[in-house]
Amino acid sequence: MLIRSWNLYHGNAHPSSGRSYLAEMARLVSAGSPDLVLLQEVPAWALARLGDWSGMIAVADVAQRPRLGPLPITAELGRVLTEIRPGLLRSAFSGQGNAILLDRRLRPAAHEVLTLNSRGFRREQAPRLGLDLVARLAWAKERRICQAVRVERDDGGTLAVANLHATSSPGDARIPAAELDRAVGWLEGFARPDEVVILGGDFNVLGPDLRLRGFSDPGPGIDHLLVRGARPAASRIWAEERRRLAGEGVLLSDHAPIELELS
Repeated sequence: MLIRSWNLYHGNAHPSSGRSYLAEMARLVSAGSPDLVLLQEVPAWALARLGDWSGMIAVADVAQRPRLGPLPITAELGRVLTEIRPGLLRSAFSGQGNAILLDRRLRPAAHEVLTLNSRGFRREQAPRLGLDLVARLAWAKERRICQAVRVERDDGGTLAVANLHATSSPGDARIPAAELDRAVGWLEGFARPDEVVILGGDFNVLGPDLRLRGFSDPGPGIDHLLVRGARPAASRIWAEERRRLAGEGVLLSDHAPIELELS
């Protein structure tokens, strides 16, 4: 079983080239027949198109809804406004979400979503973490989620697959680490006893600072694919040439995809 994860950076190249490459990214990450693909930072308008672009089954969830200042707007208007300066505006208008893509031989049997930074959780955790007012306000700025899907295989077996995008807090892992702990505890309730569990996404916690009991080893960066209940091969980070778009020479996203194989 081939599993991949990629933060799509809202479809931007790095550095920005002034246009979106979401369709190209979806096709690239789904090439070679992966069984599962976990995606983060997908603009809200693009979530419904992932299935067509990738040829896979898409289970998608909105984390941050499209907005114009304090006002909610349609996903299409968010797309139009973002096209003015995609590299600069990113999720300012378009919102964003997560998606789990499944090979068409697999079936989504259950689907749940957890808000990682809900108001009640922030209120409970902020004093414990020792957050000042600036950090508390930043934590509330953008909703972050973990989505979980129970995946049925042709042999009748199941997997519990979770995809998260934790809050970014450069240089201070307290907030994303608290969200990760919450996601793991929630996933314990979602997964069945003895079920293989796959937890991946953009953790915003560096590998050396990350250890989850019972899960496989993390990668060196902030993007991870972790497995519990099976022995995966070591995760691999794509070389830059694999995400350099032929003909234009641009490097897709500011994150490299990661992948691992699970027997």
